[in-house]
Amino acid sequence: MLLLENIKKSFRQPDGELLPILDLPRFSVESGEQVVLVGDSGCGKTTLLHVVAGIVRADSGRILLNNVELSKFSEAGRDAIRADNIGYIFQTFNLLPAFSALENVKLGMAFARKSVDHARARRLLERVGLGHRLNNKPRAMSVGEQQRVAVARALANKPSLILADEPTANVDARNQQQIISLIRQTCSEESISLIIVTHSMDVANQFPRVDRLPEINRAASQARAWA
Repeated sequence: MLLLENIKKSFRQPDGELLPILDLPRFSVESGEQVVLVGDSGCGKTTLLHVVAGIVRADSGRILLNNVELSKFSEAGRDAIRADNIGYIFQTFNLLPAFSALENVKLGMAFARKSVDHARARRLLERVGLGHRLNNKPRAMSVGEQQRVAVARALANKPSLILADEPTANVDARNQQQIISLIRQTCSEESISLIIVTHSMDVANQFPRVDRLPEINRAASQARAWA
């Protein structure tokens, strides 16, 4: 379903030196599989998600999503593939403040080539416990409610892959459990593959597969050796 081979990514520092962030020989996720990547800040977790999603291009290597090689596409092409195939749950929600919860979810559908499914948008919000908040804008919702809108939006297009970047970092313990359960259950029911990155072992221990990114990312291993 997802295969990464020989992925490398570096960023140029202010002094002109290149800082290696990713050096990943191989990483794969099967259809419907749920995976957690753990590691401290700076080990490349968010960068890896951005590379998989096509938000940034890897310096080298191959990314195959449903047997389509993403690295061969332009930025516009990667955006189109992401809209049709990938749901992204951002740590900071990234909801549009001028739009209601329902409008934010439907907007997530509008970027894909599928038609906007108004009934599914409502069902997803009801499923995450926000049937009474359909017309509320983000500023009128709690942090936990905003994160649940973000979860519903990521699921809106029935993607084949969900990428979740620290999806519980900004919510309390009670909401953490609810959000992780919602994500896992929906992905399981709809055979959606899931990658969550987190530094929380409380979150990681709820999953059958946990990969420690510093152990498979040679760039992070080298950084630790230099420290």
